[in-house]
Amino acid sequence: MILNKKILVCYNEPKSIYENYLGKDSISSIKVDLSEKGFVEQIDNIIGHLSENFESAAGYPVNGNIRSLYNELRLNKPDAVLNLIESVEGNSHYESYCAGVFEMLSVPYTGNKGLTLGNCLFKQRTKKILIGSGIPTPKFIVVHYNSSVSPDFSGLKYPMIVKLLSEDASIGISENSVVYNEKDLKERMNYLFKNFKQDIIVEEFINGRELNVSILGNEVLPISEISFKGLSRKLPKIITYEAKWSPESAYYKHTLPICPAKLSKEVETKVSSMALEAFNVMGCRDYARVDIRLAKNNHPYVIEVNPNPDISPDSGFVRSASTAGIDYNELINKLIHFALNRAC
Repeated sequence: MILNKKILVCYNEPKSIYENYLGKDSISSIKVDLSEKGFVEQIDNIIGHLSENFESAAGYPVNGNIRSLYNELRLNKPDAVLNLIESVEGNSHYESYCAGVFEMLSVPYTGNKGLTLGNCLFKQRTKKILIGSGIPTPKFIVVHYNSSVSPDFSGLKYPMIVKLLSEDASIGISENSVVYNEKDLKERMNYLFKNFKQDIIVEEFINGRELNVSILGNEVLPISEISFKGLSRKLPKIITYEAKWSPESAYYKHTLPICPAKLSKEVETKVSSMALEAFNVMGCRDYARVDIRLAKNNHPYVIEVNPNPDISPDSGFVRSASTAGIDYNELINKLIHFALNRAC
């Protein structure tokens, strides 16, 4: 049965992530194919599927002109938006800005609220909320760009990992991000300050298994693990920028997902419970992914809460959904109905 509803699919072109990223450690050696044609085909397929279930479905590519999005929504008045916006023209902050536009016009949309998107983008906020809720997360310190105050790292233990404070898509993460001494730490901080001119966060590195916990509604989907099998022992076991965007790199070839992860029932229960708690305290709704690392004795630590994970057909979230018996079209339908139900 076709529902008498208008659905607007809002998305950003994926090329913006790579083309606007100027901080690659080895820019001359990286060749990346973001398969823009493939991405457009995915959007077309989603719109085609939605057209079979709803009165109308259309796509709208979002750019840096937020006013144009505002005008589109006011003109066409969709009943719901399928929000696939991750970043716009290389600016990750736009994902929360666009959610704010949907909220301002009272247009139901899939995924998380602008406040949640913003809080999760700023890693310091996420960690403070987690710590305040009693959820384990690695110790950290924020270092501000151009600050005259020397940071005190005495409360942290090596190895540490150095990240940009408010970026996603693994931007700024490379094999040099994990540091083992003060010299390496200063070099990495200086590199990020020089190339990105942003605040950074330094946290204790949990050298253990990496788990991705996808949550749909209030249901924890089968847990996925990143296998680093075959990765050189000289390289830290982390998800780098190259692991996501450079098919020729060692990281891309040796960071493979295993779903479901092979965990004891005790560890699986503990990880699932912690992920769902993190999902709730961060104010998430509809769907999100919680990244967890296991330290010694399988003690879990929440590394990140991603309130806007990739849901393209070959993504980790979709893989977990598929393992749970939810096919791609069913997943998209569930998300749309989450939004429509909020309009009732």
